[in-house]
Amino acid sequence: MAEPQIIKIDDDTWRIENDGVRFFLLKGSRKALLIDSGMNVRNVKEIAEHITDLPLLLLNTHADIDHIGGNDEFPSFMMHPSEAVNYYGQQKKMGIINPVYDGDVIDLGGRKLEVMLTPGHTPGSIMLLDESKGVVFSGDSIQEGNIFLFGPMRDIRAYVLGLKRLDKWKGRFDIIYPSHGTFPVSPSIVDKLIDGAKKVMRHEVEGKKASLYGHDIMVYDIKVAKILGDYNEK
Repeated sequence: MAEPQIIKIDDDTWRIENDGVRFFLLKGSRKALLIDSGMNVRNVKEIAEHITDLPLLLLNTHADIDHIGGNDEFPSFMMHPSEAVNYYGQQKKMGIINPVYDGDVIDLGGRKLEVMLTPGHTPGSIMLLDESKGVVFSGDSIQEGNIFLFGPMRDIRAYVLGLKRLDKWKGRFDIIYPSHGTFPVSPSIVDKLIDGAKKVMRHEVEGKKASLYGHDIMVYDIKVAKILGDYNEK
């Protein structure tokens, strides 16, 4: 297992790359925040505390296993409550969820992060707007990689509706930091993802059969990304 790669973005923002998963450390004047905790990292807290001695919070964009790997190092963490069934039920994890809701603002001291619920990939997937930096932390919902929309709790229709919610943030950000794939990406990707997902829903994109994690799935190449679904091609 490779050691995680710690990359400084600016004086108070870092990205941590590990096994194809990316998570982030943000500093304000009073607190620091981890956005997700990776997958096979077993010293997440130590990594963060080596960078900053500020009180450390953890927030999960959603509860898929590659985003909560280091959660056991924290007694509690922030997450949308719609992810509880995923976190406790599907992933069999422990710990206390401190719920965050759509529209909540997390103040790190001179650095405020606004929460937006963007379901589809999972019911409680959230994004964070850091308007002071003009950045959106998008979790898995926006990326140039594989977007998982197969299996329990995932829905392509909700995914499109979730992405459309970003209209309310237009003009407040100019870059997106995804958790997988190319880093960073332009906001122009959002409309491309919406358009591609709609084409999949209209059966205008030819899917290819594949198998992943014991699931028979369809892979839809929408050019900017690949949507992994369990949809037929009728």
